[in-house]
Amino acid sequence: MTTAFRHRLATLDDLPTIVAIYNTTIASREVTADTEPVSVESRLGWFHEHTPEKRPLWIIEQAGDTSGKPEILGWMSYSNFYGRPAYSGTSEISIYLAEAWRGKGVGGYCITQAIAHAPAIKVHTLLGFIFGHNKPSLGLFAKFGFETWANLPKVANLDGVERDLIILGKRVD
Repeated sequence: MTTAFRHRLATLDDLPTIVAIYNTTIASREVTADTEPVSVESRLGWFHEHTPEKRPLWIIEQAGDTSGKPEILGWMSYSNFYGRPAYSGTSEISIYLAEAWRGKGVGGYCITQAIAHAPAIKVHTLLGFIFGHNKPSLGLFAKFGFETWANLPKVANLDGVERDLIILGKRVD
């Protein structure tokens, strides 16, 4: 059985859940370079950098859920790359999923929607910044045609283990 998903723009009320999902990935040392949980307060500036017309932040839910408060399965964001005007057509995408929803098609849904929506926000190039040892995420992005554009060897130190950062890219215009 295939589960269908939907997305909507995140609201400030979603920020505690966004942070909670993010924090569940820290201990694995596979997804983020943060080594300690982050707080809702520390993510307010980041939240407000996301705007619907240029860099949306989406909440992912199960399609068909008509309950008053659908379960948040994860979130996806577009973020600026290198913060200079000439790079405005390039965006990093980030996908974070609730533990119970990993490996169930939500990530593929996110990437499909990110690619489809990119032209509407004047983005022609999507990037993923993924640790070299995060095989599930590398495989997911590769499945959607992302290619390795850079390998930054041993740039992260996670508990004394040096880790590579792989930058995957895809043109979407």
